[in-house]
Amino acid sequence: MSSETLAVEAEPGAFTFDPATTALVIIDMQRDFVEPGGFGETLGNDVSVLQAVIPPLQQVLARSREIGMTVIHTREGHVPDLSDCPPAKLSRGKPSMRIGDPGPKGRILIRGEYGHDIVDELKPLPEELIIDKPGKGSFYATGLQDFLVSEGITSLIVTGVTTEVCVHTTVREANDRGYECLVLSDCVGSYFADFQQAGLAMFSAQGGIFGWVAPSASLLDVLATVQEAAPSLPAAVNS
Repeated sequence: MSSETLAVEAEPGAFTFDPATTALVIIDMQRDFVEPGGFGETLGNDVSVLQAVIPPLQQVLARSREIGMTVIHTREGHVPDLSDCPPAKLSRGKPSMRIGDPGPKGRILIRGEYGHDIVDELKPLPEELIIDKPGKGSFYATGLQDFLVSEGITSLIVTGVTTEVCVHTTVREANDRGYECLVLSDCVGSYFADFQQAGLAMFSAQGGIFGWVAPSASLLDVLATVQEAAPSLPAAVNS
C-alpha cells in the first residue's frame, strides 16, 4: 500500500491519516458481549443493542482489507484458572453468572471458550492480529504497543464495544502514547443510549481531547479513493 495523506470529515475537525501507518482496531466484538447467553446478558443488558454495530463495521472491515490496511482484533477474557482476573473484577456487581461460570456458550469470558471468541460476521483472517487482554484497555498486559511500534503505526481507527468502557479505555491509553485516534460513531456501541451519546461527545470535546469522531460513511467515502492492495503472490519454489 502506497503512502498518502487522507482527510475524513469529523468532529472537532478533519482527521488526517495515512492508511499505510494506520490500523483498524476492532474491540471485543465477542459472543459473550454481543450475543444472548453471554456475560453482557448476565449483567441484565439487552445485547441486541450492540448488534447494530455489526453491519457498518462489516463494511469498514471489508474495505480496510481490500486496501491492505492493518487490522487488529481484541478480546477481553481470562486464563482458565482466573489467575489474571483480580478479585475486585471477579466479585463486582450482581450478575446472574460470574466470570468463569459455565454458561450457554462455555465458561464466561474464559479464553478458548466459544463465547469468548469473536462473532462470525467479523471473524479475523489468519494473518490479522488478535490481542487477548485481561483488562478493559487494549494496552494493559498485552503486546499491542510493541506491535504498533514494529509496524510503524501512528494512527488508529477505533471500533467495537462498549463505547464507555473498553473503547474509551483504549482510546485514552492510545492518546497518552501519542496515537491519533478516529472513533467511528456507528461502529461503537453501548448497552445504554445516554452512555453512548456522552461517550462519543467526550472523545472530541475541547478540541479533540482524546481524538476525533465520525460516522463510518465519512471514512468509507475517503477510502473509496484508495487503490486496492495487490493480491499476495505465493512464495517461489525452487525445483
